[in-house]
Amino acid sequence: MGSKGHASAQKVARGSIKRQKRNKATISQVKTEIATAEKLIAAGNKDEAVKAAAIAEGVLQKSANKHKIHPNNAARRTSRLMKKLNKGAAAPKAKAA
Repeated sequence: MGSKGHASAQKVARGSIKRQKRNKATISQVKTEIATAEKLIAAGNKDEAVKAAAIAEGVLQKSANKHKIHPNNAARRTSRLMKKLNKGAAAPKAKAA
């Protein structure tokens, strides 16, 4: 056949490429939702930022449950997003005081 590697290794490689293509859309959506939430947090739009963060958290959990991303990866990203949200929500109160 001319290809390198055993037939079983080639089959695993083909499956890996297929999974990568399937997962790409989900991973892209996760990144988009997180970026949207972070932009709203930075803009100081608290109400919309909370909604966007909830959507991003849902997308993260759904992708982790479907094993599109590792559950610890989803937890880490959620934690970082919520930390930014809480810090951003507290900042206007500190400035007003």
